[in-house]
Amino acid sequence: MPVFVKKLLTWGSVAFLIYFVAFRPDGAAQMFKAIGAALMAMFQGLGDFLTTLMT
Repeated sequence: MPVFVKKLLTWGSVAFLIYFVAFRPDGAAQMFKAIGAALMAMFQGLGDFLTTLMT
């Protein structure tokens, strides 16, 4: 992927994130909360797997 396209996509993503947080703070908070819950569930599952594997 050309460097220009990568920079354009990166800055576009940052601009969208700022816009989303500025104009839809409730939606942004819910989205980040859902992402955090999903990550916690994945790591909890990995921890349970490793615990079971060690015992």
